[in-house]
Amino acid sequence: MTKNQTVLSWIEEIKNLVNPSEVVFIDGSEEQAEWLRAKAVKTGEMHKLNEEKLPGCYLHRTKPNDVARVEDRTFICARKEEDAGPTNHWCDPQDMYKKLYDIARGSYAGRTMYIIPFSMGPIGSPLAKIGVEITDSIYVVLNMLIMTRVGDKVWDVLGDSNDWVRGFHASCDVDPEKRYICQFPEDNTIITVNSAYGGNVLLGKKCFALRIASYQGRKEGWMAEHMLILGLENPKGDIHYIAAAFPSACGKTNLAMLIPPKYLADKGYKIWTVGDDIAWMRVGADGRLYAINPENGFFGVAPGTNAKSNFNALKSAEKNTIFTNVALNLDDNTVWWEGLNKDIPVNALNWKGEPWTASMFVKSDKTTYAAHPNSRFTAPAVNCPCISEDFDKGAGVPISAIVFGGRRAKCTPLVYQSKSWDNGVFIGSAMASETTAAAAGAVGVVRRDPMAMLPFCGYNMGDYFQHWLDMGKRLGDKAPKIFNVNWFRTDDEGNFVWPGFGDNMRVLNWIIARCEGKADAVETPIGYVPRPEDIDLTDLDMDMDVLKDILTVDKEVWKKEAAEIEEHYKKFGDKLPAELRNQLEALKTNLDA
Repeated sequence: MTKNQTVLSWIEEIKNLVNPSEVVFIDGSEEQAEWLRAKAVKTGEMHKLNEEKLPGCYLHRTKPNDVARVEDRTFICARKEEDAGPTNHWCDPQDMYKKLYDIARGSYAGRTMYIIPFSMGPIGSPLAKIGVEITDSIYVVLNMLIMTRVGDKVWDVLGDSNDWVRGFHASCDVDPEKRYICQFPEDNTIITVNSAYGGNVLLGKKCFALRIASYQGRKEGWMAEHMLILGLENPKGDIHYIAAAFPSACGKTNLAMLIPPKYLADKGYKIWTVGDDIAWMRVGADGRLYAINPENGFFGVAPGTNAKSNFNALKSAEKNTIFTNVALNLDDNTVWWEGLNKDIPVNALNWKGEPWTASMFVKSDKTTYAAHPNSRFTAPAVNCPCISEDFDKGAGVPISAIVFGGRRAKCTPLVYQSKSWDNGVFIGSAMASETTAAAAGAVGVVRRDPMAMLPFCGYNMGDYFQHWLDMGKRLGDKAPKIFNVNWFRTDDEGNFVWPGFGDNMRVLNWIIARCEGKADAVETPIGYVPRPEDIDLTDLDMDMDVLKDILTVDKEVWKKEAAEIEEHYKKFGDKLPAELRNQLEALKTNLDA
C-alpha cells in the first residue's frame, strides 16, 4: 500500500468511474500470485498444464476478435496534432478522455479492481521508471508479474513523487468497435478499453516502454528504443554489448538468444541475453551510452519457435510460463504450435478451444492452424539459459554498437558500417523490409519502418530523428558505432544465401572488431563494407565468391532505393532534420560518382 496522494487520488477517481465490487492491491508475493492463479483456473480464465512436463505453466485463450495489437485503434493523444506526427493516429486528449470514460463507466460492476505497482527496469535503478496499472483481468496481473518488477518495494522507491505512469485497463465487453489503446504523453497516462490481448493491455510493454517512454526520453535526454540487447563474450572473457533494431519477422529474438556455431563456441565465444525487445539508454558518467532492458520477461511469438530456431527461447518457456492462444494436447495436457516439432497431436483443442486433428491442417490456410499465428508465451527472463549476469544491473551495460536490420532480397549487403553517427541515423530513418507472404499483401513490397519504431514512437517522428541526432552530439567520439545487417539476401531462385541463425555470430565478430579498430573495411557509396576475407567462414559451406556477392553494393539498385527514401521523407515535411536531407543528397552524389 502507498501513502502517495497523487496515486491515491487517481485510484479513487478510477474506482468511482468503474464501480468495482472489490479492490485488491498487488503486493508481488508468491502467495498472492498463487491465489490469483487458482482463482483464474476456477473461473476458466486459465487452464493449468501438466505440472510434471510444464511446471507452473498455464494456458489462456483470448476471444477470436482480440488476438493482436490493433494499430488502427491506437492513438497518441498529444495536445497538438502536429506533436503526434504523420505516422500516428491522433485525437484531442479531452475528446478521447470523455470517449474512454463513457465506455469504461460502470464496467467493473461485479468485477475486481486490481492495482499493480510496477517498475520498468530494476527497482531503484536510476534508469528505471515506475508505473501503476489498474485492471479487471487476472490474466493481466499474472502477465505483469512476469513481464515487470511488481511489489511493495515499488511504492517505497516512488515515495511521494508524481513521476509515475498511470495505466488504466478495462476489458468491458471486448468489443472491437469500441476498442481503443490510447497514450496521453503529456499526462503520463495510458488507457485501453475493450481488449484483453497482451500487446494491448500489458501496459508496461509497448504502451509505456516505447510510446510513453520515447516521449519521456526526448524530454529528459535519453532513448527508449525497440531494440534487443546482447553481450558478446570473446575467448579472453571480454564482453561487448550490442543494441539492435529489426522490424518483425527479421529474427530479432533469435539474435538476442543466439547460440554460436560449434567452431566459435569451441574457441570460447558466447552470447549473453540482456533483452529481446526493448532498450532504454542513457549517457553515463563516463560519457558512454548505457542500456537496460526495462522488462523482466519475454512476450514471445510461439509459432516457429523450436529447438533449432531458438533453443534458448524454448527453454525459457518450460516453467512458470503463460501460453496464450496455442493448442492444447489433450493426451498429456501440454501445449503445441506449428513449428514446435513434428509430433502433431492427434487429440487436441485448437487455440479457440475447439476439437482439432492434424487432418484439418492446410499449410497455406492459417485459419486451419492449431495455434493462432500470433500466439504467445510469457516467460520469466530468469529462465533463459543465456541470460546475462548484468540483466539486473541497475547502472546498465555500455553499448559498443547499434545495429539496424531488415529483410532485403537484393538491395542491402550482408553488413555495412555507417560513415558517421549522422549517417547511421540516416540509415535507421530509412530502415525497410520487404513483405514475404501474400497474406501481408503483395510479396516484395518495401515497407519503411524507421528504427523499427513506426508503430511505437510516442511523438512526431521528425522530432524523433532530431532527438537521435542530438544524442549523437552529446555522445561525441564516445558514441556507439552504427551498422546495418541483412541476413536475407537471396539468389536468383529466391533461396537465402547466408545461413543465418548462429552463424550471424561471424558478422557480429566483425562488427565488434570494427568498434575496436581491429578490422579493415572497404568504403562504398553507402558505408564501410567488410573485405570478404574479414568474415570468418571456417567450417561454413560457403564459397568466397558467394560471400563477395552478398557484400556487393549495386549502384543502380541503390539509386532506386535513394528515390524511394526521398519519397518516404516527404511525409515528415519541414520536421525532417536538415542533416538527414544532407545525408540523402550525399548518398545520391556518391552513387553518381
